[in-house]
Amino acid sequence: MTGRLNHKVLLANALVCAGLLAWLPLSAAFAVESQIPRPAVAQSFPVASDVRVAGDDKQTRFILDLDRSVDVRAFVLADPYRVVLDMPQVTFNLPKGVGTAGRGLIRAFRYGLVMPGGSRMVFDLTGPAKIEKTYVLEAANGQPPRLVVELAAVERAAFKPSRPDDDKLQLRPSVVADASGGAVETTGTATTAKAADSRPVIVLDPGHGGVDNGTQAPSGESEKTIVLEFATALRDRIEKSGKYRVVMTRDDDTFVPLGGRVKIARANAAALFVSIHADALPKREGDAQGATIYTLSDKASDAEAEKLAEAENKADAIAGIDLTEEPAEVADILIDLTQRETRTFSNRFARTLANEMKNVARMHKHPLKSAGFKVLKAHDVPSVLIELGYVSNKADLQQLVSESWRSRTVASVAQAVDAFLGKRVVSATP
Repeated sequence: MTGRLNHKVLLANALVCAGLLAWLPLSAAFAVESQIPRPAVAQSFPVASDVRVAGDDKQTRFILDLDRSVDVRAFVLADPYRVVLDMPQVTFNLPKGVGTAGRGLIRAFRYGLVMPGGSRMVFDLTGPAKIEKTYVLEAANGQPPRLVVELAAVERAAFKPSRPDDDKLQLRPSVVADASGGAVETTGTATTAKAADSRPVIVLDPGHGGVDNGTQAPSGESEKTIVLEFATALRDRIEKSGKYRVVMTRDDDTFVPLGGRVKIARANAAALFVSIHADALPKREGDAQGATIYTLSDKASDAEAEKLAEAENKADAIAGIDLTEEPAEVADILIDLTQRETRTFSNRFARTLANEMKNVARMHKHPLKSAGFKVLKAHDVPSVLIELGYVSNKADLQQLVSESWRSRTVASVAQAVDAFLGKRVVSATP
């Protein structure tokens, strides 16, 4: 492992990364409401308390009630047609279920954190439109401050998308806390937060977050909440041994781009990356059940794996812009060799994990699968994605929200991690 890590360090400088912006479809079925309670400090942020949409398919007005004024940046996107509102972090205390249906030009909308310090609202439009006005009214005549967005329909040929970097609103960069309370930037130069700590780093990646709820159970449970609770418990369990340092891609209800998640793993020279999710299937596609472990491959192992990878790879688009950072192609045989070695380690850990989990958790009939998940694409970090179960299956959901099941399953995953990395750890002393 030491040789492999040294090899990784030599390769790190050979890889050039570039940002890629692409406008991708958004589904109105995703998050319109935060399920994770915000800490008390969130009350220092502006509070949104009510929302109204008025008008028709020619002109539509959106009104958001706030307790104080905020700065807002608005822009429009095509394919599909959307309006995006960026603002400093806001606590959304809106009625449950609001946003699933709109009116006039707004088909539906969603909202939430897009990074610590920054919130975003995304309107899905019924057709091409332009922003006629965006303004904030100060409190007056017994009315609270209000954010107002006025939209007008336009012909397809006259539609002009806005550049999201025009008149850029200054928001805090996205950060995640490491195991000891430090921070690793998810943007900018990749650096290790604990350079002096020689313990192997395990990156735990609770899927979704912030503006992206992930899947939701018919009874209302949100995937982003379930997987964060599981990842937090797993972090605490792994840290007890003292052998490893654990880094979370998110430890609260914050949106982190797929590229940012991969970057966190590489910035910390991770020995292992574990992404945690909970799947769902539409009723028409049956009632699958059990946990599944995925590794990266160019060709999906089956149609179900391919469909899941396609859905998970659209997670960035929930925020209104695809922020994924893809590595530029590098014509270097060493990179290819490292990728092959990494996939071998990933497959080995996946088998170890399946053998441990089957003793305590119900597994899918085909528990080991592979597909082209973007979040698993760090070329030098062994990576797996765990689907803990299906929130669309009643029996699975009952387990997913059970503390007893979570405790047993967390213990099995921690045991698999130790079996995979333990022999490579010389000392348990930090």
